[in-house]
Amino acid sequence: MPERITVAGVSVDTRHWIGGRRVASDGTFADYSPIDGSVLGEIARGGPAEAEAAVAAARDAFPAWAATSRGARARILHAIADGVEKRLEELAIVETTDNGALLRSHRRGVMPRVAHNFRFFADWLLTLEHEDFDTRGHTNRVSWDPAGPCVLITPWNAPLMLATWKVAPALAAGNTVVLKPAEWSPLTASLLADIAAEAGLPAGVLNVVQGYGSEIGDALTSHPDVRRVSFTGSVPTARRIAASAAANLTPLSLELGGKSPLLVFADADLDLAVDLAVEQYDNAGQVCLAGTRLLVEEQVAEEFTRRFVEKATALRQGDPRDESTDIGPTIHPRQLEKIDGFVQRAVAAGARAVIGGHREDGGQFYAPTLLTDVAQDSEIVQEEVFGPVLTLQTFTGEDEAVRLANDTRFGLAATVATGDRERAERVSARLVAGTVWVNCFFVRDLRAPFGGSRQSGVGREGGTWSFDFYCDLKNTVTAPKGWNDHG
Repeated sequence: MPERITVAGVSVDTRHWIGGRRVASDGTFADYSPIDGSVLGEIARGGPAEAEAAVAAARDAFPAWAATSRGARARILHAIADGVEKRLEELAIVETTDNGALLRSHRRGVMPRVAHNFRFFADWLLTLEHEDFDTRGHTNRVSWDPAGPCVLITPWNAPLMLATWKVAPALAAGNTVVLKPAEWSPLTASLLADIAAEAGLPAGVLNVVQGYGSEIGDALTSHPDVRRVSFTGSVPTARRIAASAAANLTPLSLELGGKSPLLVFADADLDLAVDLAVEQYDNAGQVCLAGTRLLVEEQVAEEFTRRFVEKATALRQGDPRDESTDIGPTIHPRQLEKIDGFVQRAVAAGARAVIGGHREDGGQFYAPTLLTDVAQDSEIVQEEVFGPVLTLQTFTGEDEAVRLANDTRFGLAATVATGDRERAERVSARLVAGTVWVNCFFVRDLRAPFGGSRQSGVGREGGTWSFDFYCDLKNTVTAPKGWNDHG
């Protein structure tokens, strides 16, 4: 296979990055662009041998990196951020070509956030401390010790940003990393390896291996030398990873799916509420946090629906490289088939498509869809579609709104639109969710804990919570006497 491919004018290495060098595999897999279905290249397809080599490289590099001072680690992370910013346009166009998300979003928000991820955790590392405390004259000192090699498995919907949510704190904590990107969008992870090496990250501290979860993922998550596993993706895959890691009792952080509610009360600013609802079509609905269940107070439901339809039908669907495009393609033909299956089964069960409900002609595009007349216990209300498909249900009061909102197995996020501050506080307190947004959406600060409740995840990351996961917390208790002091 060719060792390098050219994607939108950018040269990308198709091989793994293990121990500070490029490593090929006997097999490959094709990487397709969702924009036009073209084959971007043949990517090295790793398996148990590559997993073993990557973990060994991470294990061997760990002692020196763990012993590196906080200041030196932080400087390298800032240098990686500099490299991201220097190559921001290249990263943006490669990721758009590889996963179909909007180029304007990559340029203006996503790739700048990648750089911010590294800068934030580099700076947070330098302030990480716990005040000493006393127990009967004994001093307690809390420390965060690097845990060891970490396996990070990342999704395809925001490949580089979601990868660096994990890579940055893991490296800052003094750990070494084996990163396995999703096989549907592997290219920017390869570019990250180049950027990290150019920034001076020692060989073996960051390793990138590509391939299918069933072939290389299991070998990584079950490896006895791995000290942490962090995964973002689906609940079924998380179950397999948890079972694989269980034999070694490897700690897990799982950021999983959602079926988040968006509650619209009659006292809400309806224009704002409609804007928030239409925003849920972002990235063709391929966002785990999306508020896909619109719950609208009965007395304003008709007006809300009218305004929503007017705004949603004005969205432009097309080539994500075009600045005027609002919604790009779905990631893969299999995902398109899955989305359509959900919708067609819902319609067959009695749901009504107010807008959309079908594939667009040509390509991997699915029309923005709103379904009404759906039962609370129906598949379309209970299961994550991960596409541009919303449902609308009505309620008659706070109790019913909260009951409907909490009535799924998920608990990732929730959005509340209301003009009543006290109601916002009451309802938010009762919602089962890792994040609640009130009259806003997708405001994310790395100082805050991020994660889901119920089957939306295990654990929290962000700020000190990230270091709590990626480190072994230690408490050292020192007696006030017993010293041989000599002046």
